[in-house]
Amino acid sequence: MTKQIIINTDIEKSTINKNIYGHFAEHLGRCIYEGFWVGEDSPIPNTNGIRNDVVEALKNINIPLLRWPGGCFADEYHWKDGIGPREGRKRMVNTHWGGVVENNHFGTHEFMLLCDMLGAEPYINGNVGSGTVLEMQEWIEYLTFEGESPMSNLRKENGREEPWKVKYFGVGNENWGCGGNMRPQYYSDLYRQFQTYVRNYGDNKLYKIAGGANVDDYNWTEVLMRESAPLMDGLSLHYYTIPGDFWEGKGSATDPSESEWFITMQKALHMDELITKHSTIMDKYDPDKRIGMIIDEWGTWFDVEPGTNPGFLYQQNTIRDALVAGLHFHIFHEHSDRVHMTNIAQTINVLQSVLLTEGEKMILTPTYHVFEMFKVHQDAQFLSVSADVQSYKMDEKELPQVSVSASKAANGEVNISLCNIDTKNDAPLSLQLRGLTEGEPKVTGRVLTADKTNSHNTFDQPENVSPKELKNINVSEGALSVTLPPMSVSVITLSN
Repeated sequence: MTKQIIINTDIEKSTINKNIYGHFAEHLGRCIYEGFWVGEDSPIPNTNGIRNDVVEALKNINIPLLRWPGGCFADEYHWKDGIGPREGRKRMVNTHWGGVVENNHFGTHEFMLLCDMLGAEPYINGNVGSGTVLEMQEWIEYLTFEGESPMSNLRKENGREEPWKVKYFGVGNENWGCGGNMRPQYYSDLYRQFQTYVRNYGDNKLYKIAGGANVDDYNWTEVLMRESAPLMDGLSLHYYTIPGDFWEGKGSATDPSESEWFITMQKALHMDELITKHSTIMDKYDPDKRIGMIIDEWGTWFDVEPGTNPGFLYQQNTIRDALVAGLHFHIFHEHSDRVHMTNIAQTINVLQSVLLTEGEKMILTPTYHVFEMFKVHQDAQFLSVSADVQSYKMDEKELPQVSVSASKAANGEVNISLCNIDTKNDAPLSLQLRGLTEGEPKVTGRVLTADKTNSHNTFDQPENVSPKELKNINVSEGALSVTLPPMSVSVITLSN
């Protein structure tokens, strides 16, 4: 049965901040080493140790921003260990992630070079859990101070004459857990203290992000907003889509039952409730929505691939992950008046990656393709949409079969993204296009889909799941009709 969706092309609700499409790179598993960094002596083509193929792929999705060095790693990271000649840098044990030795060859200078190569804003996470106020103060000084000072002189000795521009800085990470097991009152006081010394030097203006809640810990948000709202620009939120039990077994990345698929979609859609409830608390203390909700860790979390180090969190990436990404972006769009940034966890070889590497080989995952298809939404105007769609049912539960979002770009193009989460059934749709002023538009479409729920790309079959032309789109008298295949993410573009 055809259902109707109304796209109000002339009603703009908010701007979709391009940073909603941000990324996260932690010193975890093979994300940094073998992912971004191979070293200058590697036979893998690189620029000053950074993989060229990775940079090219990420530039293609207009990567706006990259968060580093963690994650849990941030609150055991001491930045001075990662500067100066590499052969003299301190080696440490990565206690959170696999107990491997971290040689600190990828540090502040390497990260800032990476961001420059990507054309991405750096988002640096400081150490509150095991660090000191002085340590954080000196890092900011090292990064951004132009004049005469001990830290700027040290930066110059290490080969960087001019300071960098750094906008986004996180004061701690998951301080309710791996970042110190703190109570919200205690962390709020520490945040107030530490952020005092996260100073603006010259014309560099920092956007300070406080460590926010885990999933539905609404009390944490209440305390942080009540006690520290005037001193923050952003407040983080972490939520992972896990179909199983976090400790007992999260489920296979590549062998989902129909029930696990349904639960995955259900839990992905739960993000909307979390944002709504945390936003309601934030609205009480910040009705003008000055403070951004920063969802700097999100994505699927399954059991690691068999035979891999359990501390490396390496999982394959299937069409199921692509649907989760599409659903999340639609939710972020809906809340784009409050959600200023999100960061998928993580960019390469960890959790819901957009890229996977194996030696000199690199592949694009289905999630990567969603980022590429959806880049048209970056900094576009979020449009008013209403939808009446079929249900996707299992047992006594049901979810909307189709999720839809639309935006208008600066050049006037309207982009409509659609997700059909049903594993078996097509979704025939009629889209009413209201507010168009120049006759029938030119219409093009692309679709990412697969035949099986576990379809994914491999190093032998890197194009197994990749975008194709979406055919049989018909437009007549202000209405667009299209049929979405099962398990699909689509983008339809209307242009004059």
